[in-house]
Amino acid sequence: MMRALGYHRLISMENFRTPNFALVSEILIWLVKRYEPHSDIPTDVDTESDRIFFIKAVAQFMATKAHIKLNPKRLYQADGYAVKEMLKITSMLYNAMKTKEMAQEDVMEEENNKFKFDLSSRISDLKAVRQLASEVTSKGASLYDLLGKEVDLRAMRTAAIARPLEISETEKALRAVIKNVLESVEKTKEMLNNVVSDENSLDAKIEKKKQELERHQKRLQTLQSVRPAYMDEYEKIEEDLQKQYEIYVEKFRNLNFLESQLDEYYKLEQERFEEAENNLRIVQHKLREKERDLMRGSLKDEDSDLDVPEDEGSDSDLEESRPSKPRPTRNALMGGRGGRFIGNMQGGDSDETEDSEIDVDEDDEEDDEGDEDESKDLDDDSYSLLLRNNRPSMGGARSPLLEESDNDF
Repeated sequence: MMRALGYHRLISMENFRTPNFALVSEILIWLVKRYEPHSDIPTDVDTESDRIFFIKAVAQFMATKAHIKLNPKRLYQADGYAVKEMLKITSMLYNAMKTKEMAQEDVMEEENNKFKFDLSSRISDLKAVRQLASEVTSKGASLYDLLGKEVDLRAMRTAAIARPLEISETEKALRAVIKNVLESVEKTKEMLNNVVSDENSLDAKIEKKKQELERHQKRLQTLQSVRPAYMDEYEKIEEDLQKQYEIYVEKFRNLNFLESQLDEYYKLEQERFEEAENNLRIVQHKLREKERDLMRGSLKDEDSDLDVPEDEGSDSDLEESRPSKPRPTRNALMGGRGGRFIGNMQGGDSDETEDSEIDVDEDDEEDDEGDEDESKDLDDDSYSLLLRNNRPSMGGARSPLLEESDNDF
């Protein structure tokens, strides 16, 4: 702050570690001259009396002119406490300088903004001015009323000041005050006594609760040490329950395992059944194909035997004189089925030959009808056998059917 005020040298707190009255006196004279250039302050500080007179003069000047109260004892010490006293004068001068600078800046701004007046930005200021104006009028009216009463109040005030104090009234007032204080003290003592009694009652309750707690703890220990009459039975039942639970768990696990095995077995049986049905269909298809092949072969042979060319004259005689050949039939071609041949190895008459041929034709027609019935019976019997055994075999399925075909003849 001293540098800002324009003091000609630097000042540090190190200058005041030890008493330095010369520097203090120099700073005080400079501050007084800065505050009032025409002031008359003695500057002699050689002797002790001169120093005392200098400090008193500075303190009196600042008290009367600047209304700043300084402590002369601290100023005379010329150490850090003297710095605090001098700061009072320095801070006042520094604030005044700052205020002046701000005022100058405001004046400059006002001059710059003189021609840039904006009414919209001053609306709030106008409101504040109106409010202040109303307050000024109200305060002025109240002040006028009070000044009107000043004549009467002045006489009462002078009379009260001039009246001497009566010792009796003062004693009465003091006694009343002392009485009130004593009453408050008594009330405080009563409250303290009540606090003590409350504390004692609380201590008694705490002790009682402690005794009850100890009694309950002892009772708990006795109850824990005593074994109930039903405890043995309870433990026995608990052990049985544990065993039964283990058995239940084991059976439940076995049941789940068996159910899973049963499901697998059913699954395998279903697969076998489906496989057997497929095999049965294949066997039926093969048997039907074989029957059709045999039927086609027998029909071709019969057609070749029946379509014999006949010549005129001697050829017919030669045919009659030759022995008749046996004609193979469908049963003869099916050697594995026990078929029979119709005819003989000797030659005979043409009539007998014609009769035998007619018989062969009739037998062929019967054989065709029998073959159809046999194929149906064969399908039914082979399907029933496959369902019984689940493993059909072609030999076992054909032998009874072949016997039945022999019996049909």
